[in-house]
Amino acid sequence: VQLQASGGGLVQAGDSLRLSCAASGRTFSMYGMGWFRQPPGKEREFVAHVTWNSGSTYYADSIQGRFTISRDNAKIGVYLQMNSLKPEDTALYYCAATPYSDYAQESTYPYWGQGTLVTVSS
Repeated sequence: VQLQASGGGLVQAGDSLRLSCAASGRTFSMYGMGWFRQPPGKEREFVAHVTWNSGSTYYADSIQGRFTISRDNAKIGVYLQMNSLKPEDTALYYCAATPYSDYAQESTYPYWGQGTLVTVSS
C-alpha cells in the first residue's frame, strides 16, 4: 500500500481544513487507516483511526468532537475533516495503514505516507 497525504496549509484559529490521503493497492479496503501528527519539537502522536471492516472510528481525546475521520473504499482514500482548529493542532500530519487492531500505536502501522503540514495561527 502506498499513501499520499495532502491538504495541509496555513489557517487561522477556528478555521476548518480537510486532509486527504490517497492510497494505491488493491487490498486497501482490508487495512485500517489512521492519522497521526507530529507537533514541532514533539513526538508523533495518534489522532484518529477508521477500521477496514465496520468503519468504526476512534479518536484521541485532544481532538474528539472537532475532527472526523472517514474513508472511501471505492475511491481508495481516507480523509480527516478538522474543524475549530487551534494553534496546538499545528503539526505535520501523516496517514498510515495497518492490518492490525492496535490502532493507537504507530509501531503497528507498516505503511506511511509523507506528512502534510498544518499550521494554525492564533
